[in-house]
Amino acid sequence: AFSPDGKRVVSASKDSTLKVWDADTGKELLTLKAHSREVTSVDFSPITNSLLTTAHDETAIHWLTGPSK
Repeated sequence: AFSPDGKRVVSASKDSTLKVWDADTGKELLTLKAHSREVTSVDFSPITNSLLTTAHDETAIHWLTGPSK
């Protein structure tokens, strides 16, 4: 998922992690252990710049991401 400003990309993985990437350089910025099972979806809110993830562990997490730098 691309952040609303296009500066970051978030990818979800079968290993239950999220990775945040710099969209311009491709550099990994952060790895988050998000859920206890495979992450199934990730999407940015275009209004709040927050992130919502869901997983096979039957949870949803609303991440408050803050502004891009």
